[in-house]
Amino acid sequence: MNALPQTWNPQTYAAHASFVAELGLPVVELLAPRAGEGILDLGCGDGVLTEKLVALGCDVVGIDASSQQIEAARQKGLQVFVADGHDFDLGRTFDAVFSNAALHWMREPSCVLNCVRRALQPGGRFVGEFGGAGNVATVCAALKTALTHRGHDFDALSPWYFPTVDQYRHELIAAGFQVMSIELLPRPTELPGDLVAWLETFAGAFVNHLSAAERQQVFEEVRAACRPTLCDANGLWVVDYVRLRFSAVKLG
Repeated sequence: MNALPQTWNPQTYAAHASFVAELGLPVVELLAPRAGEGILDLGCGDGVLTEKLVALGCDVVGIDASSQQIEAARQKGLQVFVADGHDFDLGRTFDAVFSNAALHWMREPSCVLNCVRRALQPGGRFVGEFGGAGNVATVCAALKTALTHRGHDFDALSPWYFPTVDQYRHELIAAGFQVMSIELLPRPTELPGDLVAWLETFAGAFVNHLSAAERQQVFEEVRAACRPTLCDANGLWVVDYVRLRFSAVKLG
């Protein structure tokens, strides 16, 4: 069985995933946006960082595959559109493409990078951060165990792409980019609530094919397996995030 699409609830996302945009601010710094630049925010979600780029004086367009998230972004007054990161063409080019915490939801990087290249002016910048090799490894191991016990294939169900530095550098170069910087950054991340809330927000694709009771059972098993490693005596959950941060320039 293949993965069913991840679904997003903007209210749930705001409640349980606000840290995503907050921790993306260093990527904005790496982008070094200048007033007047045309910037495409790839995987803009509910538009929190898109809004920050607009506030800096940039001409920003955002795209995301989730119509619910795009509607939330539109309510902020942003210029955003529903589009698949694997296959988009906005009919214009940009000085830069920016992406935070989105590329790991796009499992065919060569398709994404071809679209990004087409969207950039010659010499345009592509700057982003997303889950890299080892990201949420403890959670992945627990999910794999819980699903395997039920006869389900974790890899087929997974919506995630977590490459190594060498793998993504190769993808960038093959797509016609010069890599300016690329690194893996371990970033243990404190959750605002319980691990089950995180799973309900981010790991729905693994369990969408199950009944409601089975979904809850899987998540409770994952929670129990991760608790000794990821939860402290006070009930604070810190998940083993690893981010891949990069900056590249379109050649030609």
